[in-house]
Amino acid sequence: MATHISRTQTTTPAAEAAREVVSYDPATGEVVGRAPLGSAEDVARAVGRARAAQKRWGALSFRERGAVMMRARAVVLEELEELAALISREAGKPDAEALSMELVPTLDLMQFFARRAARLLRPERLGIGLYRYLGRSSTIEYRPLGVVGIISPWNFPWAIPLGEVVMALMAGNAVVLKPSELTPLVALKIGEVFRRAGLPEGLLEIVTGDGSTGQALTEAGVDKIMFTGSVATGRRVAEAAARSLTPVVLELGGKDPMIVFEDADLEAASSAAVWGAFANSGQACASVERCYVHERVSAEFTSRVVAKTRALRQQAGEGADLAAMSSERQLATVEEHVREAVERGARVLAGGSRPKEMHAGGTFHEPTVLAGVDHTMMVMREETFGPVLPLMNFGTEEEAVRLANDSAFGLTASVWTRDISRGRRVAARIEAGTVMVNEVLYTHGIAQTPWGGVKQSGMGRTHGRLGLLELVAPHHIHVNRLARLHDVWWFGYTPEAARLFRSLARRFATGSALQTMLISPQLLRRLFDKRRGA
Repeated sequence: MATHISRTQTTTPAAEAAREVVSYDPATGEVVGRAPLGSAEDVARAVGRARAAQKRWGALSFRERGAVMMRARAVVLEELEELAALISREAGKPDAEALSMELVPTLDLMQFFARRAARLLRPERLGIGLYRYLGRSSTIEYRPLGVVGIISPWNFPWAIPLGEVVMALMAGNAVVLKPSELTPLVALKIGEVFRRAGLPEGLLEIVTGDGSTGQALTEAGVDKIMFTGSVATGRRVAEAAARSLTPVVLELGGKDPMIVFEDADLEAASSAAVWGAFANSGQACASVERCYVHERVSAEFTSRVVAKTRALRQQAGEGADLAAMSSERQLATVEEHVREAVERGARVLAGGSRPKEMHAGGTFHEPTVLAGVDHTMMVMREETFGPVLPLMNFGTEEEAVRLANDSAFGLTASVWTRDISRGRRVAARIEAGTVMVNEVLYTHGIAQTPWGGVKQSGMGRTHGRLGLLELVAPHHIHVNRLARLHDVWWFGYTPEAARLFRSLARRFATGSALQTMLISPQLLRRLFDKRRGA
């Protein structure tokens, strides 16, 4: 995930004096609006308000919390077009993607957790083996953490923070959200939605600002940090959190591979590659950033991909398939990766540069297809986070797996084949948090499935039950219903007790009831001795 960065400059001198961040439309460079630049004191006050509000909220039932969530969902539906327009303008994406990739998935997520959180977090009776015959039982209950700090990115300014806000609130926590300085207005809109839904004051605090505001949040004494961003910034978040032993969930992006075998449906796979690489102008952690194609079908697959790429409509406003990138700095990264690849021998099959006819103030880059790439190039090793699709051939399944795993990242991957058993076999060997067979990119939009990666793609999970469990503290309760019987392992340690302990090691510790019955005379003698105080 690319770093929180400015489109032109985060603050003007006048804005700095007024402690503001300025939001720009990346398609035109025009100012969309302004938001406060939160100080460390602002963050501390927000955390204090959140902590004061959380106790009462955490004591509510899941049904009561869910009712608020469903009211918030109704507000989103009521303002659907207005929200899509705001997301589109502030993040630079087509209206269609604001709807399909941000609003639709979160509407589903809101109803899912509102209705299912109680079941997902219900107390669990644990199986404790032979100890149950000693009158023991163990239960896990899940309690809210307290205050969750969320530091969210600019590429999905609605879907990423809203999903984490919903899960944290449904788990009984309060939330302090610090959005990207590029998209503060979308986050403020999230706060407005929940206020209209009747969420009690203080439970969702939005603190807008720049990197200093985010740093303040990591040091403000919250109970967990949920961060989505770059590896470099994620390290700094983890270091700051470690000083106070604050747990973190880090989603740090990817360099996601797509493997196309010779038996794949090339029409479907080529369309998937084009959408997977260029949706949101390639600014998704799970974008297809490396595409490996079997050498027997490479020519046909490449031809289909190039034709479909050239047919994409790139423009500002309605009717676009691609719009602007988020910032000049992110655009420069894309240009650097393409330039370096071409200098090392890669060939540009489509796109390759900024469009010649586009708004002068916009940050656009053509959807670009590269061939002749290899793993020495930045475009195959570093996160490009832009509309670039590099194609590389492979000959065997073993080679495809090796190439896919040759990365510091491991967020998602996809395997394309008509042989589902082979797809599952290959998927099991790929080092990634999610591997899809004959599908690409979209599982972040499924509320029930976990989201997160391995290696430098981060740690922890969001979404699904695993994501919900990140937002609660497991509380273990152990009960002894036979308290009148003194435990055989208590003092005193007589020679007879030592012989029993050796028998426990050889028999009881096998987990076998039959083996344990063989030492029942020793157990009964020990219990009798304990009973009479021997």
